[in-house]
Amino acid sequence: MAYLELEELYTHIYEENVLTISRGDDAVPLSAIDAAMAEARGYLDRFDVQKIFDARGNERNALLLVFVKDIAAWHFVNLCNAGVDLDLREKRYDRAVQWLKEVQRGNVNPYFPPKTQSDTACCQPVIGPIVFGSNPKRDNHF
Repeated sequence: MAYLELEELYTHIYEENVLTISRGDDAVPLSAIDAAMAEARGYLDRFDVQKIFDARGNERNALLLVFVKDIAAWHFVNLCNAGVDLDLREKRYDRAVQWLKEVQRGNVNPYFPPKTQSDTACCQPVIGPIVFGSNPKRDNHF
């Protein structure tokens, strides 16, 4: 059992459309699901992505699950738009990527398990995002 099963994709694309686009080959939509999960992992590197994507059933984060489905649907319908509204799929894909970017920046903080020290390559403690900045420049005139 995977993080996202093919049957769960039917909440975003009708089963008959999946069969039409994939021509009955389950490898095609499963490939789109794998690509969506890989894309989402790229944005969630400050979290324990192994733990996030090992979750099953009700243990999964509902919002992340919806966005992974949106991304998978977008990757899948790019093959052929038979019976699928591409504008809607593109908007939902863009929304999913925007949310993942906000999580990556630290503006959105979903309840995901943080990386542990053993997950990091170095021996440094895991810290939060680093913010750089300074005070406005002062000009003194005499």
